[in-house]
Amino acid sequence: MGKLLEIRWHGRGGQGAKTGALLLGEVLVTTGKFMQAFPDYGPERMGAPMRAYNRVSDEPITIHSGVTNPEVVVVLDATLLGKVDVTAGLPEDGVLIVNTQKSPAEIRKQLGLSGRKVFTIDA
Repeated sequence: MGKLLEIRWHGRGGQGAKTGALLLGEVLVTTGKFMQAFPDYGPERMGAPMRAYNRVSDEPITIHSGVTNPEVVVVLDATLLGKVDVTAGLPEDGVLIVNTQKSPAEIRKQLGLSGRKVFTIDA
């Protein structure tokens, strides 16, 4: 298999992490990419922390397990920072995108990060 891009989404049930992963996957399929998009949550109620995932490749994807080492992590709810290890498995050259009013420098400091690319967006 060629280069595989893995993305992990963090949010709370009902915030759109599952929908975001599915929509990203549908867009990528229209560009000729192969993709997987799937949520990971238990019997929790709306508002409970949950994850969703994407895998993207130029070739068919034969992996059917969770994403443990994503190249990109998207955090939809900044209140999860410090409660959930959103950087687990994220490599030093990985990308962290956080929905927050804080600056990337503030997020780096809050999470004790160095070397990772951090982007923030107030959405």
